[in-house]
Amino acid sequence: MSGTIVDEYASPISVERLWRAGICDFKNLMPKLLPQVLSSIEFLGGDGGVGTIQQYKLIKADEQFGDVKDRIEVIDHKNHIFKYSIIEGGLVGLKLKSFVAEITLNSTREGGCLAKMKIEYESLEDSLLSEEEITRIKDGTLAIMKAIEGYLLANPDAYA
Repeated sequence: MSGTIVDEYASPISVERLWRAGICDFKNLMPKLLPQVLSSIEFLGGDGGVGTIQQYKLIKADEQFGDVKDRIEVIDHKNHIFKYSIIEGGLVGLKLKSFVAEITLNSTREGGCLAKMKIEYESLEDSLLSEEEITRIKDGTLAIMKAIEGYLLANPDAYA
């Protein structure tokens, strides 16, 4: 059974700064911003472009979920589109056959950014993710966005 999760987040940060910090330098920035969650992100293959496989080393990796590996499917610097597939860990293998997320950053008239997220997944069984699981996914994404935004607001010259 296939499902879709959509969400969006408005930020006062410009598309360019959010893209550079949240997409291009995610590997280096996130362990610094969320050290209680993430110890490191390592490239297992590739150079950060399409096809790159990354492993997220979680501080308190749930024994059930373990660390997470993903593959970059699209990284469009001109149109600010980033797409990745989780290939191991998280809900993949437990409840899901596949998990593909696409993040698009669009400029707002106010000079900020509207981040849109679309996740498409296929479940292992004949049921979609529960509302609780969907809320956890959305809340996790929101926490990451708020951490990046907070850092950029506190450091106006960073990623300028």
